[in-house]
Amino acid sequence: MAGEGTLRFGGNRIWYRVVGDPADSRARKLPVLALHGGPGLPHDSLEPLEDLARGGRPVVFYDQLGCGNSTRSGGPGPWSVGAFLGELAVVRSELGLDEVHLLGHSWGGLLAMEHVLEAEKPPAGLILVGAVVSGKTMLECRQGFYDGLPRDAREAIRKHEAAGTFEDPEYGEAMDLFYRRHACRLDPWPNWLNRALSKMDVEANTAMWGPPNAPQPGPLRAWDLRPRLGGINVPTLVAAGRYDGMAAGQERDIHAGIPNSELAIFEQSSHYPFAEEPERFLDTLEGFLARSESQTKP
Repeated sequence: MAGEGTLRFGGNRIWYRVVGDPADSRARKLPVLALHGGPGLPHDSLEPLEDLARGGRPVVFYDQLGCGNSTRSGGPGPWSVGAFLGELAVVRSELGLDEVHLLGHSWGGLLAMEHVLEAEKPPAGLILVGAVVSGKTMLECRQGFYDGLPRDAREAIRKHEAAGTFEDPEYGEAMDLFYRRHACRLDPWPNWLNRALSKMDVEANTAMWGPPNAPQPGPLRAWDLRPRLGGINVPTLVAAGRYDGMAAGQERDIHAGIPNSELAIFEQSSHYPFAEEPERFLDTLEGFLARSESQTKP
């Protein structure tokens, strides 16, 4: 499993990379399998998580279908939650990740929760960072974050989203302000984030979410996991930034719905607390991982 390689999923190629030493030993820490957001935002967006490997915990990244180094076939046919779940099952099976922690960021959090609900072998622990649990609620809550922007910016966003004029420079300028307040508050943005955004697959993202006010929205807009959260019975950490306008405050619904879950709010962060408050995030995460492993050891 060490290094990087590719797996087959149907006629598609899944690229993966392992950071750290996955060699077997009694004392080794269980690896973390990281699920990136989007869909369509590649594994580069999770690069700061490589720091876990410095403490002896391997981290496994992969690019989901439609982005990065994996197959980028066009058309809406492959784009469904079921396809991404099938891909994740292949990654776990082919890489021998029976004993693993699952970390999902943003859309990756929704994917992780769905996987836990249906997997024959659940992970040892579940970490949800800025996770999405309800597409409709997320978009409704985001309007509240728009309200906090200067008047000209919020009016520009709503005008162009209603008209579908997303290429207008006025819309781009207003959204840039929103992202710098509520997506990543680091200034300047780190190279890994700019690189991830430059590689994002817009087709996959649009197929799953649909553009704002689209007559036929993507499947994630109507997705709502809240009624099923009680079925998640693995140790769970719910992490969120205070200013996160991307997942828009869904962490409390997730925490309330998953029995015995832990909640960690990062007061100086938005959507990337592992980069905005790295030391506190890693300390919080390692503490949770150690506790969850102690619960699952025979």
